[in-house]
Amino acid sequence: MIYWVLKATLGSLLWAIWRPQVEGLEHVPEKGPAILASNHLAVTDSFFMPLVVKRRVTFIAKEEYFTGRGLKGRFVRVLMNAVGAIPVDRAGGEAATASLDTGKRVLSEGRLFGIYPEGTRSPDGRLYRGKTGVARLALQTGSVVVPVAMLNTGELQPIGRRIPRIGRVRIKFGPALDFNRYRELVGDRFIERAVTDEVMDSLRALSGQDYVDEYAAKYRGREKKGELGEHRSLLPALATTPSIRLRHHVLTRLRRNPPSAAVPADPPPRSCGPPCAASRGSRRSRSPG
Repeated sequence: MIYWVLKATLGSLLWAIWRPQVEGLEHVPEKGPAILASNHLAVTDSFFMPLVVKRRVTFIAKEEYFTGRGLKGRFVRVLMNAVGAIPVDRAGGEAATASLDTGKRVLSEGRLFGIYPEGTRSPDGRLYRGKTGVARLALQTGSVVVPVAMLNTGELQPIGRRIPRIGRVRIKFGPALDFNRYRELVGDRFIERAVTDEVMDSLRALSGQDYVDEYAAKYRGREKKGELGEHRSLLPALATTPSIRLRHHVLTRLRRNPPSAAVPADPPPRSCGPPCAASRGSRRSRSPG
């Protein structure tokens, strides 16, 4: 109830000021479960994207949004709870697993679930390696994945800016990706990585971002430690590394030879009748001892 009240009031204000320009909204299913997998450029991504979708979208949000102190912390916590966001511990472990289990519950109820495969905001506007949670959700629930590209929220609200600049927000939805043909391979880490990379490849094509085959959190950690140094300028070259294409080729190969296809059994040994038996008997009679 609070979700729809906020969408009607605060949402109308956001729409009037930032006037979202949306493409491909028809790719979001009108009913049934679906995963909305988005790139992540700004905090306001979690507000603008659900704003333009007619159905309710439940998001995973970083745990820090629910543990903030002071007036601002309480306001953010109330807002996140009001929009139905689910906290996730980005350090991984059981807490992250519990959040993904909650995502499965949301999808099992036939609802829309929003997720940022990168796990955090992009530190520099590029698209970073996706975590495999999106693949596990898709394979375990059979839900389609709709890629969503936030095109300019990072420009309107760069890191460190509390309120986004006034400007038209641009969002693009891509065709739904169906991975049901791989459901028998759920739990296969290589397949989960390949599925995740296909989602990220779709996001790269939609957003036009350079792709970096490294986790954004790991990049940030190396940046804080000063480990990038003079090699920082070489990082964009990772966008052309063959890893994402190689994994894409694996999926292409699986499409041509789906795992559900029956594998022919080895033919039984051919019997040649009494002559073979006689031959085997003669060989045994010649053997020593």
